[in-house]
Amino acid sequence: MNRRVLALCGAAASVAVLVPAAPSSAVSRAPAEAPAAPPAIRWSDCATEAYPTLQCGTVRVPLDHARPDGRRITLALSRVPHTAKSSLGPLLVNPGGPGGSGLSLAGHVAAALPKEVAARYDVVGFDPRGVGGSEPALDCRPGHFAAVRPDTLPLTPAVERANTERAAAFAAACGERHGDLLPYLDTRSAARDLDVIRAALGAPRISYLGYSYGTYLGAVYAKLFPERVRRLALDSAVDPDGVWYADNLAQNRAFEDRHRAFLAWVARHDAVYGLGTDPATVEQAWSRMRAAVAADPAGGTVGAAELEDTFVPGGYYDGYWPRLATAFAAYAEDGKSAPLVAAYRALAESDASDDNGYSVYTAVQCRDAAWPRRWNQWRADAWRAHAKAPFLTWNNTWYNAPCASWPVPPLTPPDVTNTAIPPALVLQATGDAATPYEGAVSLHRKLRGSSLVVEEGGGNHGVTLGGNACLDGHLARYLADGTVPRGSGTGEADATCDRLPEPEPEPAAAKGTTPDTAGRAQGLALHGLLPGRG
Repeated sequence: MNRRVLALCGAAASVAVLVPAAPSSAVSRAPAEAPAAPPAIRWSDCATEAYPTLQCGTVRVPLDHARPDGRRITLALSRVPHTAKSSLGPLLVNPGGPGGSGLSLAGHVAAALPKEVAARYDVVGFDPRGVGGSEPALDCRPGHFAAVRPDTLPLTPAVERANTERAAAFAAACGERHGDLLPYLDTRSAARDLDVIRAALGAPRISYLGYSYGTYLGAVYAKLFPERVRRLALDSAVDPDGVWYADNLAQNRAFEDRHRAFLAWVARHDAVYGLGTDPATVEQAWSRMRAAVAADPAGGTVGAAELEDTFVPGGYYDGYWPRLATAFAAYAEDGKSAPLVAAYRALAESDASDDNGYSVYTAVQCRDAAWPRRWNQWRADAWRAHAKAPFLTWNNTWYNAPCASWPVPPLTPPDVTNTAIPPALVLQATGDAATPYEGAVSLHRKLRGSSLVVEEGGGNHGVTLGGNACLDGHLARYLADGTVPRGSGTGEADATCDRLPEPEPEPAAAKGTTPDTAGRAQGLALHGLLPGRG
């Protein structure tokens, strides 16, 4: 999953391949000979008030790494340079997605790390191929997310057809607008880009901090270039065995758990929200609200799909719960649409690059691995999951459904099992919805010598540099000198940290007020709206 969860559409019929598809091996094979070293990056000042030493630059990379002398594309970079006398080299940072911009993440990481650690690194952010400031940037179907979209729940053939046609149209538009790029938008190509960045930085090795999908990108880089890894820190890990269809099915169950945790929190604060002291009662109020906006969109803007979009951030970060509960109560109890519409619009406005981000998300995930081509399989799997996880299953299904008719054939995902890299650090919350806990355990086992640090009972996505001193301490020690905790060998985790407390209702969050959905910088913006769905 990535960015806003939107009611996109799956394909009932296959879309014809609109452009000649490059053979899978053309993208996956290594270059026949080592390409010439890229020119050194020319950095220029792009300081902001928050990040006064931030610099920006670009690097040119081959579109097809198997043809290093062919067409080249441009990646946008950012950097906070080291200030210590001795440097540990570059620390590349990625917020996830796929499709998330990493340019502002360099400043955030440099500011959030202990000064003595950040001072020894050049903290480097980048927009992966196709993303944001990189050129060319993808935008398959501008305005694809305009409200009001079809209900995500396909209770009638007409609704299902509207959604499947919508997804097929998105896939076809990608082929028509970007057919020359789609064969080369995949994680393996993006990982090879990282090594071009490394060479342009003049560094023999890099360190890497990746969140969400960024954990998979980092693991693929480490598989391709193990000798070039100094440190590898992976926060909120993708399950490499589920790329990508199975991983999205697993998300449905995990988001259901987080949604129910939110409903239970609302029940515990009935004195503020007035929706009932029993979570089941609150859930009934939620179901009534969803049915109401499906029949008559709130403010003519928030239908069922948009309602789900608005509340998905609560699955990534519980700091949103007070604001979301305010909008929920205002509509459910008092019939006021304005707070709900304001919450949805604030979400949309905070994600200005959504068209681009979603385009890259689909391009990478649909190319990375095989997806079912028969819509009957998608339908059967979705209804089976919906029976236990109704909150997000169909929304998530339509979000990914363009892959059912993607106009470029899939690659075979690499096995990221690695015995050749220094000890890696994997950090994970047990209740993470976007990248469920089992994925971190799987990745930990595949990276020999790695250490797994677990936030017990935590449910947020992206757990470091967000205020948990225990987790941040493990990350800081690791980046400083490679120290990783070692457990007793009797359990999955090498170290555990207590979760942060759940939020309290905000004093200003009285029923009927307009919620502020800006959120914390690290919690959601860090990961490219919501790190993304991956």
